[in-house]
Amino acid sequence: MEDLIKKVYVYCTDFIINLANILDLSYYEVNTFIFCILYPITIIGLIVIYLIQRRRLKKIETGLRP
Repeated sequence: MEDLIKKVYVYCTDFIINLANILDLSYYEVNTFIFCILYPITIIGLIVIYLIQRRRLKKIETGLRP
């Protein structure tokens, strides 16, 4: 299991380094963009989608048309 975790970590780190080189940015800038901007937006978006789908399902269960 440790070997798999190390491989995933190395792959992700290499991916960010390569992305930084392609975009002509530093590793820290790409890392900050991903984990401080992109990840929170994704989490908030998924929560909103979940709430919308839950509301739609309740309407369907009560017999109302969406």
